[in-house]
Amino acid sequence: MAKVLIVEDDNVIADGMARHLSSGGFDPIVVGRGELGLARLRYENPDVCVLDLMLPELDGWKLIETARAEGIGTPIVVVSARGTEHDRVHALEIGADDYLVKPFSMRELVARVGAAARRGVRPAEERRGEPIEVEELRIDPREVQAYVSGKSAGLTPTEFKLLYTLALDRGRVVTRDELLQKVWGRRETHRDRTVDVFVRRLRQKVDRVAPDHTFIQTRFGVGYKLEAEVKEPVAV
Repeated sequence: MAKVLIVEDDNVIADGMARHLSSGGFDPIVVGRGELGLARLRYENPDVCVLDLMLPELDGWKLIETARAEGIGTPIVVVSARGTEHDRVHALEIGADDYLVKPFSMRELVARVGAAARRGVRPAEERRGEPIEVEELRIDPREVQAYVSGKSAGLTPTEFKLLYTLALDRGRVVTRDELLQKVWGRRETHRDRTVDVFVRRLRQKVDRVAPDHTFIQTRFGVGYKLEAEVKEPVAV
């Protein structure tokens, strides 16, 4: 029976989640404070953590950052009333595995937790390979950074992982579902725009500043590929 740590300060919501998860075959543990939630993550090794962001003492953002910095790989499913694109993307970027906006269906929560439990703990960091160079773009996995004409693109770890995933399959169109599985460890769901949001950010940091080429190409309705294409000359 998978153990699920629920970190939620609203007793009514926490009790509802615990009841439905228990009915779904999970063993829920409920705590109402961020500090206590982090301690439970450290010492009890739950299979999944369901985490609210707005918590007393230690908020959910800091809990995620601290857990990941300490190498804790427990899958984290965020549940929050904060539903902006910025909030969702930022949570995924700093290490959350999934994000549900309140109010949500308890059946969906149970399904998301089940999917997270099946994926299991995040694996240890893979051995870094050699840099990949495509025209003026250099992707260096040892530095976890990309460089355009020798200058750092300032990519976040998640942005780098997406770019590196495309680079490993350069020239081949990688579907959104493949990218979600490889970068975020989950399957594509209806109206999930996570990949598109991160691609836009990569284009701002890489394609826009590259002098001679664009690198992230779209196959409409399918996905993306990394391939150098010469930029069109600017009309004067």
